[in-house]
Amino acid sequence: MSDDFQQRGDSPWGSPPGGGGNGSGRGPTPPDIDKIIKDIQDKIKKFLPGGSSSGGKQAILILIVLGFVWLASGLYRVLPDEQGVVLRFGKFIKTTQPGLNYHIPFPVESVLTPKVTKVNRIDIGFRSERDTGFSSQGGVADVPQESLMLTGDENIVNIDFSVFWVIKDAGNFLFKIQDPEGTVKAAAETAMREVIARSNIQPILTEGRSVIETDTQEIIQKILDEYTSGIQITQVQTQKADPPDQVIDAFRDVQAARADMERSKNEAEAYANDVIPRARGEAAKILQAAEAYEKEVVAKAEGEASRFLSIFNEYKNAKAVTKERMYLETMEKVLADIDKVLIDKNAGSGVVPYLPLT
Repeated sequence: MSDDFQQRGDSPWGSPPGGGGNGSGRGPTPPDIDKIIKDIQDKIKKFLPGGSSSGGKQAILILIVLGFVWLASGLYRVLPDEQGVVLRFGKFIKTTQPGLNYHIPFPVESVLTPKVTKVNRIDIGFRSERDTGFSSQGGVADVPQESLMLTGDENIVNIDFSVFWVIKDAGNFLFKIQDPEGTVKAAAETAMREVIARSNIQPILTEGRSVIETDTQEIIQKILDEYTSGIQITQVQTQKADPPDQVIDAFRDVQAARADMERSKNEAEAYANDVIPRARGEAAKILQAAEAYEKEVVAKAEGEASRFLSIFNEYKNAKAVTKERMYLETMEKVLADIDKVLIDKNAGSGVVPYLPLT
């Protein structure tokens, strides 16, 4: 068959050796692999000293290229939300910050880049639908063995809460603790039980939740720092704080009664705050009026006494004149507001006195 090809001057791929792809109409000529390899070798030889074709120099060039490639493989980039952890033969060496960094290439050193800004969440006392994988009433499944806790006044409270945390030190996080999520959960449950055990149930159910959350966060962080876990607690959030389901109705009645008591107490205090100041004001007003009347009477009496003494002294000095002046002043006061009829005593007996009937 090959002789037949040679007699016709055709190549094995159906086209003439020196012709184009359309010379015989059988398709394009495939590339000559040997020729391409020879061309590459000739180009590489130009960079070798003397341009010799010795196999040793080719091997050296290849090793140099591979060395550069191996050294360049040590470059790595840490993203803004990551932290680089450099391992040397599997042992933790250091952490690197975001940006372009370098390490001794594999297999000497390797790098892990965990996400350190991602906020992780652990639910304690309940499991949401995303955690359990099945739907329950309201999308939440209660876990009584985690949520039921004993308070300081020997009551039982059913409390659900969530813990939010991030990676603070990637090296400690990866190598100091074996189960980060389990460690955070155990520390959070321990801390919450400690805080609940020294608190009464009333503040837990009402206004004391913020204090409980703050105290619990501090205790969790202290425990994790003792473990050198490399974890930072960002928030503790109480989801629910209720009495046990068996007695929740009775507790709600007690809460309603206490609310009524507080309302009545507030109303009474408001009424007292309104009445007492007014009564005190009235008392002060009466007291001031009495004091003013006292001062007025005393002053008037002292004035009358002074006037009497002055008249008495004048009377002792001139009895007749003083007596006449006192008589005239008295008659002036008596006759000031009545009608008067004057009769001259020298008019004689022709004038008849009469009674003014008007």
